[in-house]
Amino acid sequence: MEKIKMVQYGCGKMSKYTIGYALEKGVQLVGAFDIDKSKFGKDVSILLDSKEKVGVKIQDATKLEEFLKENAVDVAIVTTTSLFSENYPIYEVFAKNGVNVISTCEEAFYAQNSSPALVEKLDKIAKENGCTICGSGYQDVFWGNLISVLGGATHKINTIRGKSSYNVEDYGISLAKVHGAGLTVEQFQKEIASVDEISDEERQKLIDEGNYAPSYMWNVNGWLCSKLGLHVIRQSQKTTPQIATEDIYSSTLDMTIKKGDCTGMSAIVTTETEEGTTIISECIGKVYRKDEFDCNDWTIEGTPTTRVVIERPATAELTCASVINRIVEVLVAEPGYTTTDQMPE
Repeated sequence: MEKIKMVQYGCGKMSKYTIGYALEKGVQLVGAFDIDKSKFGKDVSILLDSKEKVGVKIQDATKLEEFLKENAVDVAIVTTTSLFSENYPIYEVFAKNGVNVISTCEEAFYAQNSSPALVEKLDKIAKENGCTICGSGYQDVFWGNLISVLGGATHKINTIRGKSSYNVEDYGISLAKVHGAGLTVEQFQKEIASVDEISDEERQKLIDEGNYAPSYMWNVNGWLCSKLGLHVIRQSQKTTPQIATEDIYSSTLDMTIKKGDCTGMSAIVTTETEEGTTIISECIGKVYRKDEFDCNDWTIEGTPTTRVVIERPATAELTCASVINRIVEVLVAEPGYTTTDQMPE
């Protein structure tokens, strides 16, 4: 059987796992791209902490389209930033060249409820070129499919409550900055929290214009409603800073976060539905103290009530394993921007 040919776009912290897992699964890496000039021309083995050369060198991201026109590629793994609008130009290049994409971009998980205009545009291009674009990762399993499966064993769902925490140190500088790590409380309120101190009408206008910056749970709640057949009446979001109780050094930010400043943020998204089910989900991303660890805690309140708690999940590794394990399903999925709620569990 011919090997699946893969391109890695984004050669930061997550690519260590996506490339490593893909190679172990027998996927053929044919290209790797980044914007960091210091990595150009180096074998991807530098990302894997391996002395054994892989035989694929990291290339300038500006050379991507030229590469795609000259090489056969089945799927691209995109591990860059969190917002759909920031990654859209990358997705478009792949879509125009008929290459399937799986992205760890959190908004890409269900961008229909935050960037509908860009979704419509990308969906059209992908369908025209017979490829599938989607987002996957940790949320695909632990905030999405795990919850929908539990819902399938529930007679009546009144409220779904979720809470998940992760260390922003594991994901790179872009994610850390989006979470407000390193900001003073005053800076956080001005640059991050103020975005959600608006009316529903103002928020919808930002969404329609493509200018809204959703938290990760915003898109997760949309995915869950689609998966569970729920119809959204209203959705709101509130962000609050996580405050350092002591000085904490961040290797990602290369700075010491002073006591009283922000290590990250909590974002709570509340979704009300026509069916009467309410989803309240919270994600906490911050620079951890030495005694803190990841946790995933969800409760389905209803008949009956069920709670599932996963302590110390290896969130970064699980994110990347989920992405690589989605490759086969994406290759046979409907062309277009097709979210994973439309794919097998």
